[in-house]
Amino acid sequence: MCVHVHRATAGRSEPPSNALARREAWHIRCTHAYPNMSEPSLRILLVDQNADRAAILEEGLREAGLRDITVVRETQSLLRRIVDLDPDVIFIDLENPNRDVLEQMFQVSRSVRRPIAMFVDQADTETIRAAIESGVGAYVVDGLRKERVKTILDTAVSHFNTFNRLRDELERANQQLDERKVIERAKGILMKERELSESDAYALLRTAAMNENRRIVDVARSVVSTIRLLK
Repeated sequence: MCVHVHRATAGRSEPPSNALARREAWHIRCTHAYPNMSEPSLRILLVDQNADRAAILEEGLREAGLRDITVVRETQSLLRRIVDLDPDVIFIDLENPNRDVLEQMFQVSRSVRRPIAMFVDQADTETIRAAIESGVGAYVVDGLRKERVKTILDTAVSHFNTFNRLRDELERANQQLDERKVIERAKGILMKERELSESDAYALLRTAAMNENRRIVDVARSVVSTIRLLK
């Protein structure tokens, strides 16, 4: 058996603040409410068209202490089912999937920001790479044994949280950089239009922000927007 862990996740684009809020809410739910990731209240979605294989995974999850397990047999409209069920962790067993099925599952992974463990019987290097790039947290090849389920669950969740922290840090850094650029642009406008020094231009932005109970970057955006309208 081999377990591959993702290093990159693609997903639907959404505003940075919304994306951060959604991931932080999930992180609080999983690490604060049930820090051992094995509490009965943890919601598991098991996607498996093979009843016998699904039974193995479900038994392994129940032996690990999980009780809230929903088994989905059909993969049609899977994304909608995931949204409706709002699971904490997703297990997908594909046995020997064809390329179309794999791509469908990878698309689901790109669109859902949840820990995902995927089980297959065979895989080549290209498929493993595609799984990693799609955001699959644990890609398990020829390892469908109930004794391994708890470890795989913990691995998928651990790496999902680690990646999320790194992604959040990067998004915050990018957001801060964008805000600094806006403030610098606004200072430049004030320096030119009012013949102010850099420190005086910043002081003017800061005073306006305090008076209007707004962030400096929001005032700066207003300055930049106004000058664009006047051009």
